[in-house]
Amino acid sequence: MNRLARSVMALGSSSIASQARVPIPKNGVDYRGKIVLAPMVRSGELPSRLVSLKYGADLVWGPETIDRSLIGAVRRINPRNNTVEFTRVPSHPGPDAKDKVSVIYRIDPAREKGKLVFQLGTASPELAVEAAKVIADDVSGIDVNAGCPKPFSTLGGMGAALLQTPDKLISILEALVREVGRPWQIGISVKIRLLKDPKDTERLVTALCATGITGLTVHCRTTPMRPREAAIRDQLPMIASICRSAGVACLMNGDVKSRDHALELMSQYDVDGAMIATSAESNFSCFRSAADGGCVSWRELAHEYVAIAMECENKWGNTKYLLNIFLPGKDKVAQAVKSARTYTHCCTLLGFNDLLPAANKIDAILGISDRTEAGLKRSAELLGPALLASATSTATTTTPEVDIPLDSNVLRGDTLSNQITA
Repeated sequence: MNRLARSVMALGSSSIASQARVPIPKNGVDYRGKIVLAPMVRSGELPSRLVSLKYGADLVWGPETIDRSLIGAVRRINPRNNTVEFTRVPSHPGPDAKDKVSVIYRIDPAREKGKLVFQLGTASPELAVEAAKVIADDVSGIDVNAGCPKPFSTLGGMGAALLQTPDKLISILEALVREVGRPWQIGISVKIRLLKDPKDTERLVTALCATGITGLTVHCRTTPMRPREAAIRDQLPMIASICRSAGVACLMNGDVKSRDHALELMSQYDVDGAMIATSAESNFSCFRSAADGGCVSWRELAHEYVAIAMECENKWGNTKYLLNIFLPGKDKVAQAVKSARTYTHCCTLLGFNDLLPAANKIDAILGISDRTEAGLKRSAELLGPALLASATSTATTTTPEVDIPLDSNVLRGDTLSNQITA
């Protein structure tokens, strides 16, 4: 008898049917009643998580991080902003000194305390435990990715590939619960996709709930389905019922548009919480209810996001990637931002003159200041002198630099711009 069958039998014959909850560890967090930011590669870095929290996300998942990339990483505190950084030396560093150390993962220990769940990409119980131990002190939970359909996960036996090797997935979760969850007193959870046959989904979820996990998230699509295909929710009541009987929190994911929409779906399908991905990527303020103002404009969001990204010392390439998603494609200035090469260049184009002093500093820290002048020349070619002058009439790269401490006090409940102009 395989582990899946034994787990199903054990759960079925236990007294869990009383619907007692799996205890939430003292350093963990209960997923029930929560509307959370989904784990997204590139779109789930620290600035995205902090903006989501500001606009009402109850919890945030960081981007999937592969076990081997975290093993051997060095934990350090960034003295300029008090973030926790996990760094490592690349296997093949470039000639430039700044290329010799890369930041694998960055955490804000103040604003993310009790809010951050680390998602782990793994196909090995041993590597999963080794990697989780590196970061367990700094997060409220470890979530195993058993749902990503992308080749970079599945080709290594990770992500959705684990749905085809349930015994391995069970072993990974049991090892994490035993060797990380209990010693560190944090929750272990898993994110899966639907299986084509509901009976197979039922067997899998039943077995996973017997491993000691505190939460299970189901992406309401099968592995072959693409994001453009509508989520399938007919299996949700069954999954939620199994989780509830086992005392495990059940979150739903897939085509959740906003906080208000999430609450409607939670009530309709009787699940404990909801996870937002694509809609959050387009506008992180989707976590704010309509009664509280709903989503903000793209310009307000861009200002907020750029300010926080600079405080976090986020790589410019990642910041531009997100801006390109939520800036309107038909706005000519927004189009020009797609060619921006630095924070200073970006803030100049968008007229964020209050952010320019910080932008100058961050560009220097990141070693990209020399790209600004050439970038502005290119923008002038794209926009034309008149439109560029209009866009930048209140912003200039020669804004006098002021002494702005980029530390953990910046943006505490406010934007960096208010700190600068105070």
